[in-house]
Amino acid sequence: MLGVEKLGVAVVSIFYLIVGIAQLVILVISPIPPIGVLAILCLITAYGLIKTRKWAVWLAVILLFPEIAFAITTLYASIMQQQAFFPNLEWLLFHLMLVIYVIATLGASVYVLAKRHDFQ
Repeated sequence: MLGVEKLGVAVVSIFYLIVGIAQLVILVISPIPPIGVLAILCLITAYGLIKTRKWAVWLAVILLFPEIAFAITTLYASIMQQQAFFPNLEWLLFHLMLVIYVIATLGASVYVLAKRHDFQ
């Protein structure tokens, strides 16, 4: 069974895997090249974290800034286009998902940085 420390790393790794896959789906729907780069880097980060590689810690920290910038820019543009945070239920859920994504990205990065000594 996974230890508590390994379980945390596995959860963060799965988070980056899901984010990478979601960004690949977004790339297919709307071909924006920077999203493709972020998706590939998230997938590489997920692999490095699950293998507890030291370079994955720094890649996760470096990814923090473009990932948050992408989410906040998307949230801002969406709110400005809709002229409200919750014009209807679908947009409210989308906006809340972006806010949760920013918080989860911050949490994952802080966790990985705090556990950086456990990586090889």
